[in-house]
Amino acid sequence: MVMLKVMQQYYSATGDKRVIDFMTKYFQYQLKTLPVYPLDHWTFWARYRGGDNLMSVYWLYNITGDDFLLDLGEIIYSQTFPFTQIFTSHNWWHTGSMHCVNLAHGMKTPLIYYQRHPEQKYVDAAKQGLKDINTFISGPHGVIIGDEALHGNNPTQGSELCTAVEMMFSLENMLQIAGDPDYASQIERIAFNALPTQISDNFMTRQYFQQINQVEISMCDRNFDTNHHGTTTCFGLLSGYPCCTSNMHQGWPKFVQNLFYKTNDGGIAALLYSPSQVKTEINGQQILIKEKTVYPFEETVRFQIYTDNPVCFPFHLRIPEWCTAPELHVNGKSIKLDKIKNGIAVIKRTWRNDDLVVLKLPMKIRLTEWYERSQSVERGPLVYALRLEEKWQWNDNVPANGRLDKGFWEVHTTSPWNYALIARDPAKMEEHYRVAVRTDVTSYPWNISGAPLEIRTKGKKIPDWNIYNGSAGPLPYSIPAGREIKTSEEDIMLIPYGCTTLRIAEFPIFL
Repeated sequence: MVMLKVMQQYYSATGDKRVIDFMTKYFQYQLKTLPVYPLDHWTFWARYRGGDNLMSVYWLYNITGDDFLLDLGEIIYSQTFPFTQIFTSHNWWHTGSMHCVNLAHGMKTPLIYYQRHPEQKYVDAAKQGLKDINTFISGPHGVIIGDEALHGNNPTQGSELCTAVEMMFSLENMLQIAGDPDYASQIERIAFNALPTQISDNFMTRQYFQQINQVEISMCDRNFDTNHHGTTTCFGLLSGYPCCTSNMHQGWPKFVQNLFYKTNDGGIAALLYSPSQVKTEINGQQILIKEKTVYPFEETVRFQIYTDNPVCFPFHLRIPEWCTAPELHVNGKSIKLDKIKNGIAVIKRTWRNDDLVVLKLPMKIRLTEWYERSQSVERGPLVYALRLEEKWQWNDNVPANGRLDKGFWEVHTTSPWNYALIARDPAKMEEHYRVAVRTDVTSYPWNISGAPLEIRTKGKKIPDWNIYNGSAGPLPYSIPAGREIKTSEEDIMLIPYGCTTLRIAEFPIFL
């Protein structure tokens, strides 16, 4: 199933017809073999990941039109874990019920099958599945919490790196099919928060599990479902299982592949925002669109359109749900945004060479509620976390587990981390959370020295909130009014979650 995805990627880059011949023969083999040896004959993993297999079958059908592929699709779907039924049962997310990465793979299955059977129940199942993930087994970073089995939504439980990249891949396919901007928002939440923090700047080491509240990275058996000799939070080439080393590189390239889409009305949609350019053809005309932005660190996205001849098409732009006052200009002229439908604004006009579209998405500070009534600070698509100094230490005391690791990186801090935030009037958030923007954004901003933004606010220490077994101790309940904590307010600094290695991102609140 993994190699089928590789073949698709290779074909999209080269057009090599051998891919079509190879995949056709392989699927003929599957059609003959699966009735005798079903997907889970040798391993249960295949049953949970049948949606990937089905996705590749439909991809090939859209190229060749071979009817046998549709018959094969029915067999594969019948042998795949029943995600559609599970997601509509409303009782599937309990601790230990499923492997985290299997869920990340499988969450797209209802919508993959929907392409052949366009019934509303598959759309509804996918939406309900994501809603329940975000309610019961995720956090502000957007990733399923599971270390390795599902493990609730406590911010000190682990989230596997493979889960982040596979969730992004599933959501990208779901967005292609359904066009639902909620999937785009979830992709950005993962890509701009969870993904960069879990990979070292040079992409030579990574964490197997990250924690939302992560105050120490060390060799230690934590309260995880699986501990891998205590290596799971350490940065290494092979810490935890090696799967994340194989998998981590797909996150950004596939994100880039999903910035622009063709639409059913003959137009182009920009549903995820990042610096990029796209070349395509519309109505026989070659079109080049260059997107210039420092999003998600700035509010403005600019699209310059290049075409030899005027061409008419609708340009779809996503308006994120967190943005309440978007602004849109074409060649300096303001465009009314009174026809936003399902989070998408559409501009239909005849486009000429060098036309400029400027979309401004004002970002306001907001607090969102998570585990034990804790709150996270968000602004635009970014989650903000307490900035902690980092001391990286090499540990070559490798456990005798038969691995090839020569050691791991641990990270410690001397910074205080046990802060609660102070409840504020939602209408006056900008008074209490002061945003500072750097003008010199580096080419790789995902570290504490390169963080392009910071937020200054006040916090109060909770003296009895201490480290427990290598992690932040149990998250204190938010502090009710009238309970006195004899600590004074202090200035604290928050930076984007993706720029941190150590952090607190779910805070207790002094109410």
